[in-house]
Amino acid sequence: MPENSPGAGKGLLASLTALAATLVAIAHTRLDLLSSDLEEERAHLFSLLMLALVALFCLGVGVLLATLLLVAAFWDTHRILVLAVLAGLFLASGGAAGWFVLHKARTKPRIFAASMSELLKDRQQLVSRP
Repeated sequence: MPENSPGAGKGLLASLTALAATLVAIAHTRLDLLSSDLEEERAHLFSLLMLALVALFCLGVGVLLATLLLVAAFWDTHRILVLAVLAGLFLASGGAAGWFVLHKARTKPRIFAASMSELLKDRQQLVSRP
């Protein structure tokens, strides 16, 4: 009579198949999270690289203009004011971009943080099962 009850005909092989399907689904989810984390890290590093290049360019132009300012300091009237404003603008924007790069580098989230938290949840669920 136990063979007539629902689920009795499945047996051990069906249970192992369901377990394997569950493990594959968990692994798929974790690999998907891992790939998302890697993509976010790649985008973060690319933005840091671009900001660092902008900072270097602006600081280079600022140094060039500051040098021209010193050369032009002995010339006539308003050239000094224009060069001073441009040099200050480029130096300030280069310094701001450099500060922003350092700020983003210091405050970036930990790599694989989402994956690690999900794995911790899985571990806690497995441990708490009776």
